[in-house]
Amino acid sequence: MKLLVLTFEILVMLSFTTSETNPSLTPISETYNLINATGNLPMAKPGCNTSCGDLIVPYPFGVGLNSKCSIDNDFAIYCNTSSKPHKAFFTEDSQYGWIKQISDSTIRISNLVARRCYSHYPNGSIKISNSWMYNNFSAWPSYTFSQVNRFTVIGCNDYAWLTLRSKSKQVFTGCMVFCSNASSENTSSDHECSGNGCCQSSIPRDISYYRTSIGNLSQVPKMNDLSVRCAYAFVGEQNTFKYNGSTDLSDFSFHEKVENNVPLVLDWAIGNLSCAEAKATDGYACQSNSICVDSTRESGGYRCQCIQGYQGSPYLSPGCQDINECEDPAKHSCYGICVNTPGNFTCKCEKGFSGNFMVPNGCQRKPFRQTLLFKLGLGLALPTIVIMLLMLFFIAKRRKIENLRHKYYEQNGGALLKDKLKTKGGVGVSSMNIFRFEELKKATENFSETKVLGKGGNGTVYKGTLIDKRFVAIKKSQRVDQGQREDFINEMVILTQINHTNVVQLLGFCLETDVPLLVYEFISNNTLHHHIHNRKNGIERLSWYTRLRIAHESAGALAYLHTDARMSIIHRDVKSSNILLNENYTAKIADFGASRLVPLGHDEVVTLVQGTVGYLDPEYFHTGQLTDRSDVYSFGVVLAELLTGQQPLNMERCPEERNLATYFLKATKENNFLDILEQGVVKEATYEQLKAISNLVCRCLNQVGGNRPSMKEVTMELDTLRKLGKCTNSLSEGNYNETTSLMIEMEPTDLYSIPLIPMSNTFGDTSITSEMQDMMLSLQSAR
Repeated sequence: MKLLVLTFEILVMLSFTTSETNPSLTPISETYNLINATGNLPMAKPGCNTSCGDLIVPYPFGVGLNSKCSIDNDFAIYCNTSSKPHKAFFTEDSQYGWIKQISDSTIRISNLVARRCYSHYPNGSIKISNSWMYNNFSAWPSYTFSQVNRFTVIGCNDYAWLTLRSKSKQVFTGCMVFCSNASSENTSSDHECSGNGCCQSSIPRDISYYRTSIGNLSQVPKMNDLSVRCAYAFVGEQNTFKYNGSTDLSDFSFHEKVENNVPLVLDWAIGNLSCAEAKATDGYACQSNSICVDSTRESGGYRCQCIQGYQGSPYLSPGCQDINECEDPAKHSCYGICVNTPGNFTCKCEKGFSGNFMVPNGCQRKPFRQTLLFKLGLGLALPTIVIMLLMLFFIAKRRKIENLRHKYYEQNGGALLKDKLKTKGGVGVSSMNIFRFEELKKATENFSETKVLGKGGNGTVYKGTLIDKRFVAIKKSQRVDQGQREDFINEMVILTQINHTNVVQLLGFCLETDVPLLVYEFISNNTLHHHIHNRKNGIERLSWYTRLRIAHESAGALAYLHTDARMSIIHRDVKSSNILLNENYTAKIADFGASRLVPLGHDEVVTLVQGTVGYLDPEYFHTGQLTDRSDVYSFGVVLAELLTGQQPLNMERCPEERNLATYFLKATKENNFLDILEQGVVKEATYEQLKAISNLVCRCLNQVGGNRPSMKEVTMELDTLRKLGKCTNSLSEGNYNETTSLMIEMEPTDLYSIPLIPMSNTFGDTSITSEMQDMMLSLQSAR
């Protein structure tokens, strides 16, 4: 029963990646936007081939490695003439799959499928054969994997990991597949790729490398009456693959069908410069009558397109040529005289005729009297019409602005915010400060880059000055989608429940623009993370007493969230970069985008696992059950940071010391904790204080949530340590760090979804990357 509940929860979490239901593998359609030759216009450089077999190869691509037929080596295509028919590849060794189709923005290539097969022998033994797959286009800066691809897993009670890399990051994703009952492996009629035999996960943008591995959720795979069963995982175009239920699960040639019929889609772009930057160089590729389109990749790049009404290659001289629509009746609808114009055409009746030139026999000879009256009437009516049109224009423009504001208000969740505040017992929208967009635009000098305090995954924060000279921090969403909108609404609802001096105050919001805006009090002295780990700019180190006071204030704020707010609030992303400091070094808890309200009468919430690696509660990671003790674990890591001055994760340390929580517990157990503490802390604090707070950290980092203290208990112990310090040390509360107030520099967000992994002694699949093993082992057990 517990497995069924877990299965249902995972299916709900992965439901947004399901594909359309149509039980078939669809071949590549002829409706793709291919770049076709038009008339006698050149499609390749002089002397270069325009095709390889059935594949059209338009410039900037070129047939032949080092043949100078392409714009650069990234776009050189190798044509294997020994195959029948001829096939195109990126390299001579053909390790990247053969190229099926080239369009004006994408390339489709043949696929690779990872397999894990289980063979059941009569003596009861099971043989496992495993093959993992990878694709690596890191050597070609011009190519990245398109987001029209999806990571798809087919099987029963299996899971697959996908390791993805770009130039600046490494990401892990995956999903699990279950069979709803014992016989569903053979009789499943469910054609939705939603977890029952099939699951899918989306692909981030700017990825140039991926590696696939498959594992089984149980130590002994369920075979039922099958002698052989296989699980499959691949990355391919979402709209091309259609899950076929039990047929796919029992088809041992399934991988061949996918490799032949479901392409892998690559996005391509020229270089790494934007259009504006490329136009200033000699190598700008776009020719006349074409437009430059910026790539959406972080690494930049651009493509060229013919403007409407022109055809040909936008990359080859003399550029795109005008289409004479009048030469082809199918391209115009004139029954009078068609007149070609650059990029378009016009129609008119012959001289002396009038009427509708868009219908047959619509042009009729004009009577003399009718023509004269028409000219006189036109002379009198024209000024009146112009005045009326101007009046209607300004009325429509004003109405359009009001409608647009209302549309943005609804689009950004205004109604949802009202409903949530009513049901959650918040302060209500009417009692919050609702800012106008013009006011915030003026406060930030039209959202100038000079006013940016920081950028993160949830948006950009600007420093603003209101009309009453108050400084504020204005958070602007980067994109408008349902998930981002719900994060902003969630943060507003959470903050309306809070009234505490050590929590960043929400002053108001603006929902009447294309992206939602939140207005907070301005905290001037950066983050705790910055003061612990980034003191290269002459920032004075935090004294022991200041660290202890910051810890006590932060703990008190979290205790308030857990027990004293209108509804219990679990922060879910407690870390040093979410603790801000004002000019007096007073702690302020911030960033409630991931927080959750706990309904009355409940102690826990079952939710998608989110958090920051290094701070994430291992019990929450394994079970998906979020409690207030999860915040206690994360706060324990923050205390360890304050004591040691070290990062929560440091891959430069030896494996058993990479995770700060594990490292701290080991040192305390061996009574060597003084060796890993920051020397300034050891000099300023007494041994009794350090011993007591180290023991408190160990209790907070206990692997079992029920054995951790509550945040109220943590607050009381820290308060006792502060009083002990006043009695035994010369430190005083006035001994704050003297430093210039700093603007907030937001740390880049590292909040992401982590798929649930079943608890076991092994990971079941030796193909899982060593990085993931280190991360999960360090979270699973502190030794």
